[in-house]
Amino acid sequence: MSNAHPHEVLVVIPARGGSKGIPFKNLKPVAGRSLVARAVEAARNAARVTDVVVSTDSPDIRFEAERFGARVIERPAELSGDTATSESAVLHALQSSGTLPEVTVLMQCTSPFIDSADLDAAIASVLDGGADVAFSVAENHNFLWARDADGAVTAVGHSADFRPRRQDREPQYRETGAFYAMRTSGFVARGHRFFGRLEFQVVPAEHAIEIDSIEDLEIVRAMDSRQESTGIDVDALVMDFDGVHTDDHALVNFQGEEFVRVSRSDGMGVARLRRAGVPQLILSTETNPVVTARATKLGVDVVQDVSDKAAAVTEWITAYGLDPERVAFVGNDVNDLPAMGRVGWPVAVADARPEVKAAARVVLQHNGGEGAVREICERVLAAQPAAQPAATAIQSR
Repeated sequence: MSNAHPHEVLVVIPARGGSKGIPFKNLKPVAGRSLVARAVEAARNAARVTDVVVSTDSPDIRFEAERFGARVIERPAELSGDTATSESAVLHALQSSGTLPEVTVLMQCTSPFIDSADLDAAIASVLDGGADVAFSVAENHNFLWARDADGAVTAVGHSADFRPRRQDREPQYRETGAFYAMRTSGFVARGHRFFGRLEFQVVPAEHAIEIDSIEDLEIVRAMDSRQESTGIDVDALVMDFDGVHTDDHALVNFQGEEFVRVSRSDGMGVARLRRAGVPQLILSTETNPVVTARATKLGVDVVQDVSDKAAAVTEWITAYGLDPERVAFVGNDVNDLPAMGRVGWPVAVADARPEVKAAARVVLQHNGGEGAVREICERVLAAQPAAQPAATAIQSR
């Protein structure tokens, strides 16, 4: 490897395909984005980062990492087992890159709430010469206990006969495992993430959680169930029909004819979005005249008898020349999950299946057939450059 390049900052994200605790853990979604995607986005959004690499042995992770703008380095089998260290993956990535950046960052995608500003501040500590290694920590005011060699309970870091109030105690700091900004020359020489002058980058407690178990993943998903923002900035909208435009119920007469319930309010939302020039598509697994009739009345594209919704969405996006990252898909059931994975804004109605809510970037406040479509249309309109004239809109019902 050649000499270090001043001010170049490489982020290396080790992401093995295998995991004993949670199968395919690094691809698990939180608010519609996989853990790999969230890590890549956090790294790319840090101002001082010049390159982002994902080290993996998994073709699926490779696809996901490249989709979100990272370079990928194939991780050899001998560095992909359960006993392989993160340091070994970083050293391999540096060797594969051929040149040495001034700063190398080890980032773990099992920490889903990394703030790009915190990462950038840690990098700055190393670039400015204040530290050789700066790593993420969270304050810890807990009273810790352990057993000694004889099995006796003993206080750690405090006196058992003195119990000061939390505000009167000097904090300790818990390593979060999220990121480690390291002077590359020192890391290569030592082969370990801790060397030379160390510095903390204190992060908020809510950013410090690390996913090691299914329980951790469920907690993280619950934490991120809040709405991102009012506006949803996309260029196109794709919607499932049953359970999104309808309440997922149907009335069937003795001749086998089906009748569904839709919301007139949804019609207004679709009409306003159509006039704003936003392409819309209704997808349906079945072929049903009622779907055709509703799509015709709304004036939007419709595709029925769809066995592969993901392929249908991709084909429609390609036909319109759209960026998949700027497309929203609204679903409610598990057969919508593959299509949700093809767009940048997977959205779930309020009464969607739990699996769909977990994969969604946004969960709407309204149920399917009860204003969910109106809500998503209004949120897309809210992010448009110019406000839409609601007072003069002609309702499409």
